[in-house]
Amino acid sequence: MSTKTKKVPPIPAGYSSVTPYLTIKGAAAAIDFYKKSFGAEEVMRMPMPDGSIAHAEIRIGGSVIMLHDENPQWNALSPTTVGNSSSSIMLYVNDCDAVFNRAVANGATVTMPVADQFYGDRCGNVTDPFGHKWCIATHIEELTPEEIGARAQKMFAEAPKG
Repeated sequence: MSTKTKKVPPIPAGYSSVTPYLTIKGAAAAIDFYKKSFGAEEVMRMPMPDGSIAHAEIRIGGSVIMLHDENPQWNALSPTTVGNSSSSIMLYVNDCDAVFNRAVANGATVTMPVADQFYGDRCGNVTDPFGHKWCIATHIEELTPEEIGARAQKMFAEAPKG
């Protein structure tokens, strides 16, 4: 039976319905950063003739992240070229403090220090050296939506005005 007529699952094995795809200026260096900082495993890499990366995949925990080098011909520009990133990646880990500190030691910039949050996570935010934003978190409390809402109201009421 040819692969074109063989029934295959609509989502490939090992992938989820939503998979981040990052455009990076310096994708090879980013893969090394993600390995050192987040314990990423490189799954595959497809280099272009010039040595840039046309497509690569890493796995962090049970999640795949796809990435490639920026390419203006494809209208694929990185956050460092554009000047910012309008999205971030939420990364749940067993010990957010350790992973956060490792990312900072490897060159990430702190945008929010690690702290316990009203919604039941301990987390902090960094921007990696390639301009992508990460929220590194560990879930520390099981809360109902009502408990989260009450905590949010209290926090907003106590926040300084101005």
